Amino acid sequence: MNTRLSGTAWRFGDNVDTDQIIPAEFLTTMNNAELAKHLFSKARPELVGMVKRGDVIVAGRNFGCGSSREHAPRALVGAGVSCVIAESFARIFFRNAINIGLPVIEAEVDAEEGETVSIDLEAGSIAVEPNGRQFEFKSYPPFVMMLVEKGGLMAYTREMLQCRE
Repeated sequence: MNTRLSGTAWRFGDNVDTDQIIPAEFLTTMNNAELAKHLFSKARPELVGMVKRGDVIVAGRNFGCGSSREHAPRALVGAGVSCVIAESFARIFFRNAINIGLPVIEAEVDAEEGETVSIDLEAGSIAVEPNGRQFEFKSYPPFVMMLVEKGGLMAYTREMLQCRE
């Protein structure tokens, strides 16, 4: 995985729960691409056809609250979202995202919808264009960075098991 990410910002407020990210009636699969077809289908139905690979979600406080289902970060990955930046995350959503290799960053970022957000995961920096606003965040510890680079905990575990054979 590239540790430098860049994409269009999609803006959300506070308390975006997992039912808004992927409504419960679509939790019949663990296939990321299938889940992505229903991303924000009730909260922002127009979004699923507009998100492009590499785009970034920028949100307020408590992103991913609600249930502990892994489907929510999977739907984001399936839609091509490269990163979620929020002022804070629900703990289980944060862990589920790291487990599947979706970078999540706790930072307060002034980005409007449609602006370009560029992230350097290693340096802990975010740039928002066109105005060149800069933001910093605490970068991941080396082990967490490695998990994200490998595509998450399961991908890392599979790789380690193959090395033992």
